[in-house]
Amino acid sequence: MIIGTPREIKNHEYRVGLTPESVVELVAHGHHVLVETGAGAGIDADDDTYVTAGAEVVETAAEVFARADMVVKVKEPQAAERAMLRPGQILYTYLHLAPDPEQTRDLVKSGAICIAYETVTDAHGGLPLLKPMSQVAGRMSVQAGATTLEKAHGGRGVLLGGVPGVAPAKVCVIGGGVVGFNAAQMAVGLGADVTILDRSPEVLERLGIHFEARAKTRFSNTANLAACVAEADLVIGAVLVAGAAAPKLVTRDMLSTMKRGAVIVDVAIDQGGCFETSHATTHADPTFVVDGIVHYCVANMPGAVARTSTYALNNVTLPHALRIADLGWDAALAADPHLAAGLNVQSGRVVHPAVASALGYENLPKKDADAA
Repeated sequence: MIIGTPREIKNHEYRVGLTPESVVELVAHGHHVLVETGAGAGIDADDDTYVTAGAEVVETAAEVFARADMVVKVKEPQAAERAMLRPGQILYTYLHLAPDPEQTRDLVKSGAICIAYETVTDAHGGLPLLKPMSQVAGRMSVQAGATTLEKAHGGRGVLLGGVPGVAPAKVCVIGGGVVGFNAAQMAVGLGADVTILDRSPEVLERLGIHFEARAKTRFSNTANLAACVAEADLVIGAVLVAGAAAPKLVTRDMLSTMKRGAVIVDVAIDQGGCFETSHATTHADPTFVVDGIVHYCVANMPGAVARTSTYALNNVTLPHALRIADLGWDAALAADPHLAAGLNVQSGRVVHPAVASALGYENLPKKDADAA
């Protein structure tokens, strides 16, 4: 199979779909790898490194898309990239389709086979291809929140950990999954006063055992959520419904109860965000203010730590990429129902139920390759 990796073109996105080490593995399996020139610059992997690994470096993304049987990326394809997809071509990347009707429409029109990292599952009900970026984003959310709380960045001028004689910042983490757990770990480590909300008694018990007295846990209902948000200096939205749009848990009315200059970091923004007032921002212009509350809603937070993120991502995406390349997409998905859960769009059809429900498409079953 010919596998191609273009340079990412989303604003301040420095990650790359394949590391040189992943190229070595794919070539060892007998596949041919195309890499757009400069694609690895953000992780300090130059073209010569990719050539040494066995890749063919090409000049343009257009050549990658024209020649590749499978395109491996990091972020969802931008409009110019979607226009280059063709029927039967495999796209393997993060998609986050539920809040993005325009992208979904283009992918359906393309006829491509679109496998989304974020909906691939595992035997334990987890999302293993989303987990490493959730770990990165959770940890980064506290870094970003701490910086945004500084007065020069529009915040309240509060130090997250406080100092002797001055109370630390109050941090409210909404959601106790992978993002929330990692956010809480960082906030606790910096000495903040941390409260984590979740609706699962099992999750709350696990968090309580792990953090003991270093963080508080509360059941996430309307009253507790409103109280936690009102007293927080930093609120981190860490809610995920696999494949579906994130629920809007914090309303605009709640902002009026918050402290002026408090900060919201919406990690769920890839799936539409869990704050009513959120909209996606970029690393170039990461924040905006609504009713005196600073919102940080960067949709590709892990792109800022591209080297860490790329290697963490390739650790979990490469085994599936090898399986797809070795067997073909249809046989690979037939052999692995967890990988099959990653199929979002196939040959002009939306085949993931959460995406179909969110965007009003008929939920159609997957077709066999020979019927596609």
